[in-house]
Amino acid sequence: MKSYILCIDQGTTGSTALLLDAKGKVECSYNQEFPVYFPKNGWVEQNPDEIIASVHQAVEGLFQKNKISMSQILGIGITNQRETIVAWDRVSGKALCNAIVWQCRRTTDLCQKLKDQGWEKTIHRKTGLFLDPYFSASKMQWMLQHVEAVRDAQRKGNLCMGTIDSYVLFVLTGKQVFATDVSNASRTMLMNVGSLAWDDELLECFGVSRSVLPMIVENTGILGETHSFGSLPDGIPIAGMAGDQQAALFGQRCFSAGQLKCTYGTGAFLLLNTGEDIKFSEHQLLTTVAWKIQGKTNYALEGSVFNAGAAVQWLRDGMGWIEQSSEVENLALQVDDSHGVVVVPAFTGLGAPHWNPHARGMILGMDRATTKAHIARATLEGIAFQVQDLVEAMEKDFQQELKEIRVDGGASQNNLLMQFQSDIGDISLQRPRFVESTAIGAGLLAGLSLGFWKDQKQLEALYDPDETFSPHLSSSQREEKYHLWKRALKACNG
Repeated sequence: MKSYILCIDQGTTGSTALLLDAKGKVECSYNQEFPVYFPKNGWVEQNPDEIIASVHQAVEGLFQKNKISMSQILGIGITNQRETIVAWDRVSGKALCNAIVWQCRRTTDLCQKLKDQGWEKTIHRKTGLFLDPYFSASKMQWMLQHVEAVRDAQRKGNLCMGTIDSYVLFVLTGKQVFATDVSNASRTMLMNVGSLAWDDELLECFGVSRSVLPMIVENTGILGETHSFGSLPDGIPIAGMAGDQQAALFGQRCFSAGQLKCTYGTGAFLLLNTGEDIKFSEHQLLTTVAWKIQGKTNYALEGSVFNAGAAVQWLRDGMGWIEQSSEVENLALQVDDSHGVVVVPAFTGLGAPHWNPHARGMILGMDRATTKAHIARATLEGIAFQVQDLVEAMEKDFQQELKEIRVDGGASQNNLLMQFQSDIGDISLQRPRFVESTAIGAGLLAGLSLGFWKDQKQLEALYDPDETFSPHLSSSQREEKYHLWKRALKACNG
């Protein structure tokens, strides 16, 4: 009877469960969406009970639909949306308020206050991050200041606060394990990237007690075992865990310094493996932990585009021009060019390398001939332009021209977007057969822990790219389009 690794990917808009076989192939997968709430302008929340329900439904649906026995699960890998924060009661396991999602901008004023107090350089030196509402620490601070149930749990000594990986692990193990991995911890703004431990000075800065935070562990190793989670048998080892973008970097087999991947999901996330040395960016990129395996730590440079797939969702839900996100490519193909229309999809601010939380989306260059097809095409191009800004910044920091991006995520299935990405960056793109690299990466980490695969060399040999995109634009065409983007970006940044 075949054995599988169960991969659980708890994402921003849904949870995916899939099974990996011994060849690293996806046997089957199942996705369960759940709601995201926007209670105020710039606020983004999720219900933790609905998050867990989506994980449960994804796992149950996977096995019910595909008639595979749960007894065939060798182990479990977990990956997750990263900076999103949950607060819950350690005894009851119940969430104390809605989760504050990574996209949420409610802590902009808190971050500005800390900047005014001179904290930014210290925080960057210790964490590799920039003082921005994107990261977890200010979200924790806000909960502690504004949610009575959170303060009450802290007074009783029962408060747990953590990123989604720690919450899912806590629930999967029947409240037995409260831990996070180094890749997720590196996104909280509370962990020192050198020591890989919670930093006392940063904890004091944000008013967060060490006692409410999870233990920090490596990305491989037995983290715990399942207990009382739906139909899953008790005792299945949970053997790998990583934040979604680091998991995608691993899933794309970017094991060596200089290898680069971009995941196109709700946001777009570019990670460059920089090896075992910590490299601090001089061009507004983030320094993050890629993974720690058997005592060896790899680091990465990262740039984040806050709105990628979310920009297509705006065309679908906000404008009503398409019924499904997958329809955007056909709409955009109704015209052969955006005809000077530029969309800057900064609906929740601009991430790296701009870091402007106050920026908002803009459409420029319209005339009477502009149609929704032009705007749809310009929206896709706006995603690619933001990614290219990050590629240029990474080349400057890494002091090396980057020749290839390994792409994944739902929006990477959009051939028009991928071709334009290749064109505007004059760079080759490789897309794997199965684009859910985040879930695959978590499974590969778990499989390594359990001996399902021998080592990273074996995993690299199993990598199977499906399609390559090569640039077609002339240098003059590329420069003309990029000039229009830069002009629009300047207007957006004010």
